[in-house]
Amino acid sequence: MSVHISANKGDIAKVVLQPGDPLRAQYIAENFLENVRLVSKTRNIFYFTGEYKGKTISVGASGMGCASIGIYSYELFTEYDVDTIIRIGTCGAYNTDLKLFDILNVENAASESTYAKYAWEIEGDLLSHQGKVFDMINETAAAQSIITKNTNIHTSDIFYRKAPGTPAVAEKYNCSAVEMEAFALFANAQHLGKNAATLLTVSDIIPTREEISANERERALKPMIELALETAIKL
Repeated sequence: MSVHISANKGDIAKVVLQPGDPLRAQYIAENFLENVRLVSKTRNIFYFTGEYKGKTISVGASGMGCASIGIYSYELFTEYDVDTIIRIGTCGAYNTDLKLFDILNVENAASESTYAKYAWEIEGDLLSHQGKVFDMINETAAAQSIITKNTNIHTSDIFYRKAPGTPAVAEKYNCSAVEMEAFALFANAQHLGKNAATLLTVSDIIPTREEISANERERALKPMIELALETAIKL
């Protein structure tokens, strides 16, 4: 048991899929895993452990933003001996080169966030995926005939902002999309020598204001979820 996760030692698998939303974690557990157990519900941040094709896997939420995923991923890595976290989420595209439903495998996350600096004395505003998971996702996607795009993304600490347009750090690193968690996940994994990757589905196109409807979300996210699970069973 950790400060924010009430699971017992041994209740959480070595590989964790981590969406932001607790209800999405519940959806994945109920629709993709077998022999599922709810192992933590502190603060209504649900964690489930079950089996996918015979492999024990856990799925649980990170909440929103670097501060939240920073807490949950750190406790998973240090208190529950998790080896690998695959973040699965949605993102907004900064340009029309990306389309709704595109799946992104994040190569680097750029951010104005000071999380890495003040948590772990990691300097710089660009952090990479950690370990072998990124490459395994690409290999699994190719084997499953799932099209993914390797890209840099912007991890933002804010959702609403006064100034329109693409932020400077995103321009600097040619970031194609924005989300709010990958930078902190990569920072924790780098500091602790763990494996971390981020898979994102494009849910809206910022310049055109196109977006996936609420009714389309389950269908939209299914290929990404299955790709993460198919990768997880190889770890």
